[in-house]
Amino acid sequence: MAWPIGVETPEITLDGEVDRGAYLARASGCIACHSDFETGGAPLAGGAPLETDFGTFYPPNLTTDPDHGMGNWTISDFARAVRQGVSPEGEPYYPTFTYPFYARFSDKDISDLWAAFQTVPAVPEPSPPHEARFPFDQRWGLKLWRAAYLSEPDTQPVEGRSDNWNRGKWLVRGAAHCGACHTDRNFAGARIADRIFAGNDRLPGGKRAPSILSADLQAADWDADSLAYALRTGITPEGDVFGGSMAEVVNDGTAFLSDADLIAIATYIMDNDLTEN
Repeated sequence: MAWPIGVETPEITLDGEVDRGAYLARASGCIACHSDFETGGAPLAGGAPLETDFGTFYPPNLTTDPDHGMGNWTISDFARAVRQGVSPEGEPYYPTFTYPFYARFSDKDISDLWAAFQTVPAVPEPSPPHEARFPFDQRWGLKLWRAAYLSEPDTQPVEGRSDNWNRGKWLVRGAAHCGACHTDRNFAGARIADRIFAGNDRLPGGKRAPSILSADLQAADWDADSLAYALRTGITPEGDVFGGSMAEVVNDGTAFLSDADLIAIATYIMDNDLTEN
């Protein structure tokens, strides 16, 4: 229970760019997850509950409020939370927070995100405490989960691939964390390595995410252009619209991305056997 986790990192002294940080926050799903717009909640003041097999989890307040948000954090606290999933008190975060996908964010990425979050007005509202069932309510047990399943994302560029394709890989496997929803999970809630992007029928709230393997998408008449268009508008090649969690991803995230990044995401997904790398 006393086993320390995470590592200390050198202080980040870079000046952050607010606009780039706000863009990265959109790409990373921060607004979509940590804002409960359906109930009239303020942006980043805490998200809608996530009902899982392990209990109900509440995305926390990320505003600058000193009591209920990140107002008393330092950039080092923020970097450790985002890249390592460790709170300022040294406690592990539940993996409903998608920190495993952010482990390779650069110091520049972190400084830009931090600069953007410093512009968010304080909202003095606490997020409800998690309602995890026993034994998952024993947070120290997450240290064992981390030892068994935590790994860095495969976002490294692939030699011989275009800059566009590699940008798509960085987004899909890192910031946009597509695998958080589109990959099946094992009994412990960890992603199954040989099911990456093959779909998940057990999302929070009883929702499902289909396969986004290139072969499956092509069989359903998707191509890079239609996928990029859907990520911008939420409209599928059949003229239908995304619903559920994917609608939120588009409305609060991918709709704000540049055309170049949407094409990069679509290029990577449609030109890659995601089960191999």
